[in-house]
Amino acid sequence: MQHILYIHQYFKTPEEGGSIRSYYIAKGMADAGYRVTLLTAHNEPHYKKAFIDGIHVHYLPVKYHQSFGFLARLWVFFKFLLLACHKASAFKKVDLCFATSTPLTVGLIAWYLKFRFGIPYYFEVRDLWPEAPIQMKVIKNYFLKKILYWLEKKIYEKATLIIALSPGIEMHIQKIVPSKTILLLPNLSDCHFFRKSEKNSYHETQFNTANKFVVSYFGSIGKANHLEFMIQAAEACHRTLPEIQFFIAGDGSEKNNIEQAVQRKALDNVHFVSYQNKYGLLSLLNVTDAAYICFDDKPVLRTSSPNKFFDALASGKMCITTTEGWLSQLVEDHQCGVYVDPKQPDTFVVKLAPFVNDRQLLDTYQSNARQLAERQFDKHKLVESLLAVMNPNAKKQNAKAYTLTV
Repeated sequence: MQHILYIHQYFKTPEEGGSIRSYYIAKGMADAGYRVTLLTAHNEPHYKKAFIDGIHVHYLPVKYHQSFGFLARLWVFFKFLLLACHKASAFKKVDLCFATSTPLTVGLIAWYLKFRFGIPYYFEVRDLWPEAPIQMKVIKNYFLKKILYWLEKKIYEKATLIIALSPGIEMHIQKIVPSKTILLLPNLSDCHFFRKSEKNSYHETQFNTANKFVVSYFGSIGKANHLEFMIQAAEACHRTLPEIQFFIAGDGSEKNNIEQAVQRKALDNVHFVSYQNKYGLLSLLNVTDAAYICFDDKPVLRTSSPNKFFDALASGKMCITTTEGWLSQLVEDHQCGVYVDPKQPDTFVVKLAPFVNDRQLLDTYQSNARQLAERQFDKHKLVESLLAVMNPNAKKQNAKAYTLTV
C-alpha cells in the first residue's frame, strides 16, 4: 500500500464548511487503496490527530482567522512551515507528498521533504502566489517580491507534477516552467450532495422570501472578494427592482465594513446569514434563485476557481459573475448565468430583469447549470482523473462513490 502525505494548511470537512476539495481528493485516494496521512492546522492550543473517513488527519496548533492582517498571516504561515517540517519528518515510508496551496510556503514543506528524504511531490496551485497579494498591494517590498517569485519558480521546478485549478493558472505556470507536466483539475462539484430541487421556504421565518428573487453570496468576505460590488448592485435593485433580495453568508476581514455600508444605505433588501457548513449551505441554496460570484477587479483574480461557483452549479443555480475570464465564458457559453460589469451596477438590473419576470427562462438556465456540473466538474470524475495520473498502469481505479448523508 502506497503512503501519501497530504499537506493542506486549511483542511476542512463537510461539517466544518468552507472549501472541502482536499477532503474529496484525500477521501478518493483512501478509497482507492492508498494510505493517506493529512497534515493540517487548527485553532486549538494542542496537537491532535483523528481518523476521518479513511484519512489519518494530524492537526497542528496554528491559530488563524480571516481577519488577521498581513504580518499576523506571515507569522501563521511561518509557524505552520516549521511545525509541519518537524512533524512530517517523523512519518515513515512516505511514497509521495501531495501539497496544496495557499499559502506558497506549503510548497517549501514539500521541497524540504524531497531534499532531505527524497520524497517526490505534487504541488497543487489553488491561487497564484505571490502574484495575488502583489496585485492586491499587500506585498510592496521590492526584495520580498523577488524572493517570493524565486521561491515560486523553484517549488514548481522541483515538483513531479503541478496541478492547476483553472486555465489561467495553468497558463501562468507554463510561462514560468514551460517544461513541467501540468494537470488542469478545476474545483469539484458534488453532484450527489447538492442537487437541483424546488425552491423551498427555508428563511421565511426570518426573512420574507415569498414571491422574491433571491441572490445569494456565500464564502469569504475579504478584500479580494470586494463585496462592495454586490452592495452597489443591491442599491440599484432597491430603486428599480425590489423583488430581488440579497443574502450574504460568510465571514472575513471585510464583513463589518460591508454590514456598515448596508446600514448607511438603508438597504432592506440585503440580509446577512451566519457562516454555514455544507449542510447549512444546502439549505441556503434551496431558497436561492441565483448565486453571486465576485472578486476585486484585478487580472490575477480572473484565474480563480472558487468552490462556491461549483457548489452553485451542482445545486442547479443560475450564476452571476462579475469577473471576466474563464468563469464568465463558462456561464455565457453554457447559458447557465450572466456576466455583469461590476463598475456599472445599473446593468445588474438590466441583466437580471428577464429572469425575474420569466421563471421558465430562469429554470432553463438553472437546468443548464446542473448539466454543466455533471458533464465537466463532477467530483468523482475529476478525482478519478487524478488517480489515473498517479497510477497510470491501473486499468480502472477502485474508487468508491462517496455521498454525504443529508
